[in-house]
Amino acid sequence: MIVWNLVLAVHLLAMAAWVGGMAYALLVLRPSLRVMDPAARLALHGQTFRRFFLVIWHAMPLALLTGWAMVFGVYGGFAHLDWTINVMQVLGLIMAGVFVALFFGPWRRFGAAGGSEAAVASAGVIRQMITVNLVLGALTIVVACLRHFGG
Repeated sequence: MIVWNLVLAVHLLAMAAWVGGMAYALLVLRPSLRVMDPAARLALHGQTFRRFFLVIWHAMPLALLTGWAMVFGVYGGFAHLDWTINVMQVLGLIMAGVFVALFFGPWRRFGAAGGSEAAVASAGVIRQMITVNLVLGALTIVVACLRHFGG
């Protein structure tokens, strides 16, 4: 049983890094960047995105794999799942898809654009996609709470 508690802890830590990082980026960092000149702001965005996306490339697979490990190790497979776990699974896969699309789309364009207007436009698309994922992540947390209290 202690193994599954550790698996759940890794799952929750991965989701906390992913969702918490998005909340920090959108609600704290981005508004704070308004005091910087545009070139410095763009450079900081590049450094921040690079580090954050590296974290997500680790947190995302950990969250998905530990979730599926619990599906089979704790719940006995997909046939025995409560609706909340299925919803969390779908939302997690959508979030992963949004991240992969963001990484290989706007993030690549951001890096290739240097400090140009195209980089500014890509940063705006990245922000929008992170916003979508933050909403999905928050919804996933709500669904997890419904499961916990028998919703």
